Amino acid sequence: MDEPIPTEISDPINERILTVSEDKIAGFHRQPFREIASRCGLELDDVVARIRAMVSAGTIRRVRQTLLSTNLAEGALVAWKVPAERLDEAFERMFRDDPFSGHVVIRSTDAQIPGQAFRLWTTVKVPAGRSLEGHCEMLREHVGAEAFRLMPAKGIFALGVGHMRRRKIEPGDKSPEPARMHRVETVRLTDAEWRVLVALKREFAIDEIGEPAWHGRAAEAGVSVDEFYAVAESLAQRKLIGRFSTFLEHVKPTTSGERVTRFNALFHWAVPAGREEEAGGEIGRHEILTHCYWREGGPEFNNVNIMAVIHGTDKARVLEHKDAIDRHVAACGIPVSYTNVFWGGRSEIKPSEISPFAYDAWRDGIARG
Repeated sequence: MDEPIPTEISDPINERILTVSEDKIAGFHRQPFREIASRCGLELDDVVARIRAMVSAGTIRRVRQTLLSTNLAEGALVAWKVPAERLDEAFERMFRDDPFSGHVVIRSTDAQIPGQAFRLWTTVKVPAGRSLEGHCEMLREHVGAEAFRLMPAKGIFALGVGHMRRRKIEPGDKSPEPARMHRVETVRLTDAEWRVLVALKREFAIDEIGEPAWHGRAAEAGVSVDEFYAVAESLAQRKLIGRFSTFLEHVKPTTSGERVTRFNALFHWAVPAGREEEAGGEIGRHEILTHCYWREGGPEFNNVNIMAVIHGTDKARVLEHKDAIDRHVAACGIPVSYTNVFWGGRSEIKPSEISPFAYDAWRDGIARG
């Protein structure tokens, strides 16, 4: 009788696979699972069997091709002020009812600022040509929020969630050069390109995990495999494709009781106007960061303009990383007038829908309902 396939993240072979498959397969690959196997030095069949087993066990929560959707849709980080007695209900409604909200997190901070009252944080995207402000107004009424603060990204310095890889990163570890800022510029697609993109980004069912990975998606989009590859590679050249990734649970324990991370910290820095790109480059080069953006927090958040996220298993260790970043910024001669930490509590994460076809159908449903 065959031995069951291990599904724990602590298993050495699984760790080897996940260290690559979480965030190292950048861009579009015609054979993404073979690419993972090649970089791991393992056989394709073994990698496919392991990934399928981890998906079945809930260790991996989804497998999918990610997009740089900041260039495909109007998006923002949104902080919501919701009465305390409605906070949990609002959280559920954002997560369940709005396919255009991705991350949904309840956060808290000890800082005595107006933004302390903004406990619910979400990422929201709507297709180009639709109103982000109008969408959030609909959501505000839907969940009973008192106010919201839109914080669209002006620049991106770091974006890649490799929890397994980051477990071994020391405070202060950074790339040799400052992070380059990716400017957010919305790109418009044809209907044919959207059909390929919608098929491309759908998460993989267990029986789809393996090679050939994309033949079924080409049929779904109504194009030949060669046409599918051509469109996907064109999207990648236009910097619209993120990475092929196996996503782990951020905070929730796996079925075996393991936790990938325990603490989710959103860091804020306020630097002088005109030095945002410099500061973001110096902060974003720190390898522990999963996200780093230039966003304008406004007066509610003491006019912060650089935001970054760290995930970790130990709170004190997370703060050691923050201290190392602060020391580096000071050594670079960049003044910081204010800094703060918002800690994440309850959270849910799902891919944000960005299809214009799906958005128009959702909006019509909301109007009727």
